[in-house]
Amino acid sequence: MDTKLIERLNTSVDPLVVHHGYTRYMRDYEVIINVGCGPHHGEAPTYLRYLFRYCVEARCETLLPAETWRASLDDRLLDPETADPDLGGYVWGMKFHALYGAELRPASEAASRWTEAVGVAFHEIRIETNAHDLTLLFSDLQVSEVPAGYGPLPRDED
Repeated sequence: MDTKLIERLNTSVDPLVVHHGYTRYMRDYEVIINVGCGPHHGEAPTYLRYLFRYCVEARCETLLPAETWRASLDDRLLDPETADPDLGGYVWGMKFHALYGAELRPASEAASRWTEAVGVAFHEIRIETNAHDLTLLFSDLQVSEVPAGYGPLPRDED
């Protein structure tokens, strides 16, 4: 696996995670990153699909404290149009999380066990956003540009 692909996650300017989850065929895990400035800067946004192939484990944990969750249960926070600042909670409807960074964990015991069991190299990565802490065990990584509207991405008119 080319570790420079992971370095790209950490060197992009203000990258935003706009989707993460298993693919429709449920073997691989994808993380869609907006690495472009987008229309508010007069540019078309650029989206990269990080496809973590042969993903045998995906753990996603919240990084938001219980107090924030307690203040963020109102469904009006699902839409930025109805997210009144007086609600005081986390606005889920922003449809992105700020990417804080990605870290490969070369000494991962779990990756070593899967490598031995399956016979191909496995890796562990931790991806941190402002709301989620994501850990993936996978064998290979492919990165490609995807158009706006790809899969779960919002359409330009949304």
